[in-house]
Amino acid sequence: MGLAERRRALGYSQEKLAQLLGVDRTTVGRWESGKVAPQPPQRRGLAAALEVSLEELDNLLEPPRAAGEEAARRQFSDPPNAGDPDEMIRREFLRILTVSGALTALPVEDAEALTEGIRRGVPADFARMNRHLWQVYQLARSKGSVFPVVRDQLTTLNEALASNSGSARPLLSAAADLFQLAGEVAFDGNRYSDAAASYSLAASVSKDAEAYDLWACALVRYAYVDMSEQRYRQAAQMLGAAERLADRGDSNLSTRHWVASVQAEAYAGLGDLEACERAMDRAEAVRDLTADCVNGGWLRFDGARLAEERGSRYVRLGRLDLAEKTLKDALQQTALASGPSYRRRGAVLTDLAAIGVRRRDAEQVVEYGRVAIELARSSRSGYVARRLQALCDEFGPLSRDHRVAELGADIAALSAP
Repeated sequence: MGLAERRRALGYSQEKLAQLLGVDRTTVGRWESGKVAPQPPQRRGLAAALEVSLEELDNLLEPPRAAGEEAARRQFSDPPNAGDPDEMIRREFLRILTVSGALTALPVEDAEALTEGIRRGVPADFARMNRHLWQVYQLARSKGSVFPVVRDQLTTLNEALASNSGSARPLLSAAADLFQLAGEVAFDGNRYSDAAASYSLAASVSKDAEAYDLWACALVRYAYVDMSEQRYRQAAQMLGAAERLADRGDSNLSTRHWVASVQAEAYAGLGDLEACERAMDRAEAVRDLTADCVNGGWLRFDGARLAEERGSRYVRLGRLDLAEKTLKDALQQTALASGPSYRRRGAVLTDLAAIGVRRRDAEQVVEYGRVAIELARSSRSGYVARRLQALCDEFGPLSRDHRVAELGADIAALSAP
């Protein structure tokens, strides 16, 4: 059953459902056709109107797939099997094409050696490839462009695991690493169910590999899915498990400090300033570690984002003066950084616009919101678009200002096909 069938089963017309949710009828039509997805606040209202859970809503929103698309989905999500010879040849051919495309940023001799190592199932080369893919993901304006290569690399890893006769732990660790990257791509594209599934697989494989830091990081990323749905208490419980795992991991890594930073976000969502401050102080201790505390892939927390993260927590807690000073300092830091992240700058600008909303300062809302929209357009980041949509939902009386109304229209257009 799809979204339209469920709506009709409850006796709603598109107009009636739109009226209940406070959206335009054409928006409901676009949801039903799969052209756009409802934003997190809309999803909660839509699930309530249709009398389904959020998980059931995800299934209703899933568009029909063509046979080829369904086969590609199964190739990514189903357990590996030998398959027929023609299928294996086709997958190998696609692997060579996509992996070669991913290696264009490397010197030719390194790319050839790495490709050959992957073909032979060498664990160290899988780890090197993963680090490269994380770099590509970090630098890519459109995060979704990385997904086909990640999916194909997972297939290759599965085949290496199936034929591996020695210790499987290094390959399992590489698979857990790659599942986390797949989840990041899905999360940035607002595909929460896919992200949660990827993080769950990453956690399961990390457990098998007895890789406690990898395992903890997978749970941290899963907690972000909960927080995107404002399930802060569930996120805090998940992060408590991640904290215990990180304590069993490598004390030279920054895992436990990243856990603390994300715990601060969950506590801010729960309105607990004291617990939030304590967690941020634990996160700040990352500055005492050496430069080797991160790996550039599944663990990238080095303290560089602490200012913007602290500022964002203060916004949520309503400490606007503290938030504004902290965020402006963070904005300067991202401007000075080499290769600043569109996603990072977009998030900081959105938080500064949110301060304007709470102060009923239309000029501040428009000043920072406009730049954030341009960054979201340039990067096609679902994360920044989602943050802007949440900002738009808070406009309230400010939406009577024509400048704010125009800003809201442009934010809505970010989700258009």
